[in-house]
Amino acid sequence: MKIGDSVSVIDDNLKGKITAIKGKKVTIEDEHGFPYEYDAQELVLQEAEIYSQITTIQKEEFSKPVSKKHDKKPMILDLHFENIAKGTVQVDPFERLFMQKDQLLKTLEYCRNNNLKRLEIIHGIGDGVLQQMVYDVLESQTNLEFHNKEILHHQSGTVLVYFL
Repeated sequence: MKIGDSVSVIDDNLKGKITAIKGKKVTIEDEHGFPYEYDAQELVLQEAEIYSQITTIQKEEFSKPVSKKHDKKPMILDLHFENIAKGTVQVDPFERLFMQKDQLLKTLEYCRNNNLKRLEIIHGIGDGVLQQMVYDVLESQTNLEFHNKEILHHQSGTVLVYFL
């Protein structure tokens, strides 16, 4: 150690520069200008060039595979008629609603058979006929909970279903 070296104290949260050395006693000055006196064995040199010589190895991070059962994304069922009917078919409104209800029931059964935990149903925002049908079907089912995705359920257009 010599005057001007940067040091830190072993048992204290203190760093500074050496200002004087008298035998085994070393005087250091912290960044605020206060002097402290320590034994030489209580101080450690701070040499930045020591760390520049060490090579570091960047290891590749591996992501764990996630099973379908624990996948965080729910299955999504969009009940808009364009997604259910193939092509542009002229169907009266009652028949449309029946086809949407049938698709909803099939999807609920599929989720139960495959042990899926969550299902997001998109019924859209409209005059509320499809939305009411979705809620009626969900209320008639057992071993499931359903919640509106948004606070104002009549404006969200979606329902999140949890299978118990």
